Amino acid sequence: MAEKVEDVQGEAHKKMDGAVEHFRKELGTLRAGRASTDMLTPVMVEYYGTPTPLNQLATLNTPDPQLITVTPFDRSTTKAIEKAIAAADLGLNPSSDGHTIRVPIPVMTEERRKELSKHVKKLGEETKVAVRNIRRDANDKLKKLEKDKAISQDEEHMAFDKIQTETDQHIKNIDELVKKKEQELMTV
Repeated sequence: MAEKVEDVQGEAHKKMDGAVEHFRKELGTLRAGRASTDMLTPVMVEYYGTPTPLNQLATLNTPDPQLITVTPFDRSTTKAIEKAIAAADLGLNPSSDGHTIRVPIPVMTEERRKELSKHVKKLGEETKVAVRNIRRDANDKLKKLEKDKAISQDEEHMAFDKIQTETDQHIKNIDELVKKKEQELMTV
């Protein structure tokens, strides 16, 4: 079955949404000086020889803005979880009482805030590039449809415009997310 303009547009929309959603999740892992269980999302724990996401092995809580508590479902995993958090290169120093792991969140320095702000901009740019690549791929498919006489030039141009509008909207969303996260990082 031949691909239609709607298929190309729908696929591009879905992929762009996916790129923005991935960016949103990445931002969630960046800490802004206050505790968030999302900060521990990248932590993988060696559990019976298999890397397992931390949130599948323990309950995560933020009892106050400067602390995350991790309560393992299985007490025998406490040491492995503690090691995995320390090894995750998040700048966190967990400590355990044998049952609960406490992860204090250090107060951020001005320098670290600026560093994270630059990182947020970099991630934003990478996401914009991904969105533009999705646009390019969709436009290539539309050109092929027009070349194969499956659609007219007018349909091709209308589809280009629609995909460009979609791209602009996603770029705007990315810029808003970057701005919001930068404000969050720079707020003391």
